[in-house]
Amino acid sequence: MEKIKEKNIDAIYIHIPFCDKKCEYCDFCTYINMEKEYRKYVDYLIREMRMYPKYKYDTIYFGGGTPSLLPVEMIREIMDELEWSENAEITLELNPTDMTLEKLKEIREIGINRLSIGIQSFQNHVLKFIGRQHSSEDAISVYKMAREAGFENITVDLMFGIPNQSIEDLQKDLNILKELKPENVSIYSLIWEEGTVFWSKLQKGILSEIDQDVEAQMYEMIIEFFNENRYCHYEISNFAWIDGNFEKNKNISENCDSEIKNNEEILKNVEDFEIIKKKQKNSGRHNLKYWRNIKFVGVGMSAASYYSGNRHSNVRTFKKYYDLIDSGNLPIDENTIEIVDEIESEKLKKMLGLRLIQEGIEYFEDEKVEKLIKNGLLEKFVVRKIEFLDKNIRKTEKNIVTKEKEIKNKVKNNEDLDGNIVKNAYEIRLRLTKKGMLLANDVFVEFIWKKGYNSVIVKYAASQKEQEWNLIM
Repeated sequence: MEKIKEKNIDAIYIHIPFCDKKCEYCDFCTYINMEKEYRKYVDYLIREMRMYPKYKYDTIYFGGGTPSLLPVEMIREIMDELEWSENAEITLELNPTDMTLEKLKEIREIGINRLSIGIQSFQNHVLKFIGRQHSSEDAISVYKMAREAGFENITVDLMFGIPNQSIEDLQKDLNILKELKPENVSIYSLIWEEGTVFWSKLQKGILSEIDQDVEAQMYEMIIEFFNENRYCHYEISNFAWIDGNFEKNKNISENCDSEIKNNEEILKNVEDFEIIKKKQKNSGRHNLKYWRNIKFVGVGMSAASYYSGNRHSNVRTFKKYYDLIDSGNLPIDENTIEIVDEIESEKLKKMLGLRLIQEGIEYFEDEKVEKLIKNGLLEKFVVRKIEFLDKNIRKTEKNIVTKEKEIKNKVKNNEDLDGNIVKNAYEIRLRLTKKGMLLANDVFVEFIWKKGYNSVIVKYAASQKEQEWNLIM
């Protein structure tokens, strides 16, 4: 086995491929009725984990599949193989049908501090249509049990754009979220994946895709709802609850001098990167690493990894997985290995980063970018990189705050920022406009640089289910 030289990896994804039932829309690497395989799979998973250096993780993510199907003791065994930082985010995906209050408490006790609940819808007829086993009542019950068990960080998965789902159904889902107030909501449109039951029904004419105008209306409604209910829209399909104490100091630092405090109107013209980060406090830290193009390890069948200048996925069958580990090799599917040099890494960073609605990416000059700006799909904005508390800065340029309107106008007019202090304190960035969010496919297609990538939109499914290169809104 080749020794892994990569240092300082702080994120790991752990794939548990077991489910009670295969959902009709799902194409993830999952298997049903495999309880007898749990013990062997966990043993081999641990063996794979031991092939990697002993990293200290900032985020740990158990995905699947349904990781919560495993006995708590097996999850504990996996956790015992890991080291993590004091404030690490440790997430476990679960479904509403396989949980009790006692088990939730045990999961909390072994170190899991964040839950991802796959609810998909709170409407029973929608749940039945997509092949889910739980009811709306089950979903609400397990959410409340999780709170009772002590979980203070919960993300909920929902879907929209389902053929039998109406605007009214979606509104009812959102109204329930308003009452529950989860820290994070991931809400994705239905994707018709080849090889699924839904795909087969689509080809036979049994099902038909939802009207694109209705789907766009649903997405606009989702954005509007979360913006009105104290959520930060930080990624195309993700929303984070804004803490109650944020409003008190979101515009001006408590330590700012009176000159700055008297210029609130001016301050609104330029955004503060620290404020953006605070608004995203309850976002999924693990998935943010994906979208920020940060390296990570993936273990388990089908799990993706990105390190040492390449990205790859593991094999998807038990036999291949076990055989490769028995031979002393990482269970990598060689057909998935793609080299990522510095140039491609930078392109990848830009493409993934544009999914981040608040922070976007660093602005760069390019004809395609300017065309997207002209068409209203991208916008340039200015962020203040540092707090204006440094005495040396104030001595050198006392009125720097008053220049923020001038700086914003320069950005609009495509003029360069003048002066070292201004360049050090401010940064021009790019992000999707509201129109760009609705037409994200048209934006991302401009950033595809390799043959073999679908020409609609590249999705890095750093979504809560499975990391793979695929398609998503």
